[in-house]
Amino acid sequence: MDNTYVSLISTNPQDVKVSSTLEKSTGKKHLTDNNPETCWTSRQGSGQYIHLTFEKPAIPKRITIIFQGGFVGTKCRIEVSESPNRPEWQTWTYIHPEDANRRQTFDLIPHRDGLLGEGIQSMKLVFEESSDFYGRITIYELKIEGLLP
Repeated sequence: MDNTYVSLISTNPQDVKVSSTLEKSTGKKHLTDNNPETCWTSRQGSGQYIHLTFEKPAIPKRITIIFQGGFVGTKCRIEVSESPNRPEWQTWTYIHPEDANRRQTFDLIPHRDGLLGEGIQSMKLVFEESSDFYGRITIYELKIEGLLP
């Protein structure tokens, strides 16, 4: 494990946007509250997403995520943008979480060189497929670690 990585996710809920929320008790603030008993749950439908804005340009290297089994984003497209205000999204890589109730960690390896430059300010996790028939996603923990250039 590389100890030089730092957490890139702010605890400021204004830095996190989501496609939808099932109800207030499962809102986006629970993605970054570091409480293993709270979660974010999306409404039904494909293409649910989490949009993160970083405080300063960053180079994400690793994502750790805990889903609720049965409500897992089994195919997730990671998109990045250099600008936080008017993002021009570029597909960076894909991750394929297992339908399981456990912590899963993925190294974020770009599918082509040159996407990061001096770092990015926005990242979007787009859940293209879900283990739930209705497309709902439930996440108990989300951590993104990386480098600050």
